[in-house]
Amino acid sequence: MNVTEQTTAAPAENTNEHDLNPDGPPDSSLGDAVRALIEDGQTLVEAEIAYRKAQAGYGLGQGKTIALLLVLALGFGFFTLLALVVGLLLALTPLIGVWGALSAVGGGLLVLMIVCLLMARSRIKNVVAAVNERGAQP
Repeated sequence: MNVTEQTTAAPAENTNEHDLNPDGPPDSSLGDAVRALIEDGQTLVEAEIAYRKAQAGYGLGQGKTIALLLVLALGFGFFTLLALVVGLLLALTPLIGVWGALSAVGGGLLVLMIVCLLMARSRIKNVVAAVNERGAQP
């Protein structure tokens, strides 16, 4: 081996991480890494807050639309039942007379109302029992 080969081989043996970075010395210390981590955390929190605000805004907007659609559906359902009652009255009038049709339709609606109220009362009792931790009663 000649002298020029020995001089070029010697520095290669003593290289460290600073020599491998072509831009110069390392550009971050532990403090810089912590600051960058904190900034990344703040950015993440801000992004998460913005996302949740957008998500809540979307949900609120859809909630308003859903509420409007439910009110319209209930209104249409009411008018459908009203048309059914009027149709029953008109259909039964020639068969059993005006007063007979009114009493038959009114009596049927009264029975349905009582059944619904009894079912609701039963469910209310079950809910109250469950909330009071006594268990649901039949």
